[in-house]
Amino acid sequence: MQKIHGQNRTINDLLDKRKYAIDYYQREYRWATKQVRELIEDLTDKFLEDYIEEDDPEAVEGYGHYYLGTVILSHKNGRDFIVDGQQRLTTLTLLLIYLHNLQKGRTETVSVEGLICSVKHRRRTFNIDEKERTTCMEALFNGEPFDPDGKPESVRNIIARYEDIEEIFPEELTNKALLFFIDWLLENVHLVEITAFSDSDAYTIFETTNDRGLSLTATEMLKGYLLANINSSDAKTDANELWKSRILQLKNKGKDVDADFFKAWLRSQYAESIRERKRGAKPQEFDIIGTEFHRFVRDENKRMGLKGNQNYLNFIVKDFDFYSRQYLRLINAGQTLQSGLEHVYYNANHGFTLQYMLLLAPIKPTDDMAIANLKFRLVAQYLDILLNRRIWNYKSITYSTLQYTVFNLMKEIRGLAPEPLAHLLVDRLNADKETTFATTNRLALHQQNRWALHRILARFTDYVERQSGMGSRYDEYINAKGNLRYEVEHIWANHPERHTDEFEHANDFGAYRNRIGDLVLLPKQFNASYGDLPYQDKYPHYLSQNLLVRSLHEQCYAHHPQFTRFVQNSGLPFRAHAQFKKADLDARQELYRQIAEQVWNPAQLTAVLGA
Repeated sequence: MQKIHGQNRTINDLLDKRKYAIDYYQREYRWATKQVRELIEDLTDKFLEDYIEEDDPEAVEGYGHYYLGTVILSHKNGRDFIVDGQQRLTTLTLLLIYLHNLQKGRTETVSVEGLICSVKHRRRTFNIDEKERTTCMEALFNGEPFDPDGKPESVRNIIARYEDIEEIFPEELTNKALLFFIDWLLENVHLVEITAFSDSDAYTIFETTNDRGLSLTATEMLKGYLLANINSSDAKTDANELWKSRILQLKNKGKDVDADFFKAWLRSQYAESIRERKRGAKPQEFDIIGTEFHRFVRDENKRMGLKGNQNYLNFIVKDFDFYSRQYLRLINAGQTLQSGLEHVYYNANHGFTLQYMLLLAPIKPTDDMAIANLKFRLVAQYLDILLNRRIWNYKSITYSTLQYTVFNLMKEIRGLAPEPLAHLLVDRLNADKETTFATTNRLALHQQNRWALHRILARFTDYVERQSGMGSRYDEYINAKGNLRYEVEHIWANHPERHTDEFEHANDFGAYRNRIGDLVLLPKQFNASYGDLPYQDKYPHYLSQNLLVRSLHEQCYAHHPQFTRFVQNSGLPFRAHAQFKKADLDARQELYRQIAEQVWNPAQLTAVLGA
């Protein structure tokens, strides 16, 4: 083996004015939403452990450091080829592009352009220099739209993961804290760069560092601890077979799902404390379960009732069996729309991974399927209302923002029967007077909420159609692909010159145009054909679209008796709009607000009890 270099690198060291190539055999960028979410949440949570709003910029030097893993390079022909670490480096580049775009228009900035790309002879090249990605990376860097349909896998994933970053990045870090976060990211986040000077040496290192044959996971260590405390050989064998079978089912749901289950289960039933968000605060039970759940069980065995052979056996064959079955059901409900558990799916569409531990909190191994389902429905519906109220009021729904809220509620609802559970959840919603659909009527589209508004409009459309006797098409509105994909579309085309009678300045027109009252969901192919037309020209074509769009046209009220009956019974202020002026947009905005109050009405939770 030739000489090998290993060095600690900050993000700034690793990316500033450097270029990396990717060998042909491992070109695809394949990270999914889960991995991006975990990375963003880990980074922002670590930063927020130390950040205080009153700090001076120099204080960042004293903030904690974060280790992001290893990057293995093969240096050949004067270039650095990535052997291991492409997924992280690509994602970090996307995060830096997002941070670059987020700073546009600000007077004070931290330049990150040199970590993303460089310009020579008027040609921009990116730090990961892969030709098939250049066009989409250019579009992202310039804040321009890009259509990934029909493009290579890596390009499609890059666009999707950038959209995830836009949605996941905490809103609380987008203002004063932003520059502090960027400084911290560049100087306090580290990777180990290992450089070999031949492919064979690089892959020997790769295989060695990724060989997990001798490393037990937390799941495996927990199993070993529990089985070691079961005396009966036959009972131990049966418990082991149950464990292996269920863990396999969890693993089949995705990477790390088995570990995610144990974190959700143990937190939901046993965590009594959580680390305070202040400097020097130590990890508490909630945090320890998140990193070393096997150690938590061993250290807290007596409190958890693990005092003898039979208790350890029951912990596997009763508790583990029950909660893992319920968790699998919830994961399935989060992936596929299911009757009775629709709200689990809606919450998962918002990427709200905290829901699973909260859903497990009130259920008990003695609950039958009907009781467990009822508890799931109540908690999921509560979360659905909470999340959409927050989105409506421009409040963050990220993990770091709602972690404490979920933890405290989780403790309150442990083991509750359906009736007290429903009343507790309704009381909490009704007590919040500052985050309702009545507290603001100016919800508008902006850089970070496009996907959240897409889901809100999908819910509005689905609600109106189902209440009018039509089948649910929510999944289609969210997941359709290609030209059938639904997009958030403005009713007003982006032509301020058409609206000079009501708007003196183009900026005023643009701000008003982004209000939700001017937004609908339409298929991509419709937008391409009619999106730029004046309202009067696209007005007749709206009749061929979903019912919420159709409701703009007078014929919708003449030829759809079930819809008109719904309008009368609901009291919603639907009306046709032969023209669409400022007053029409205001009316539509109020209509949407009232639809939101009906879709997310807290009274539905107690109504479920009598269903």
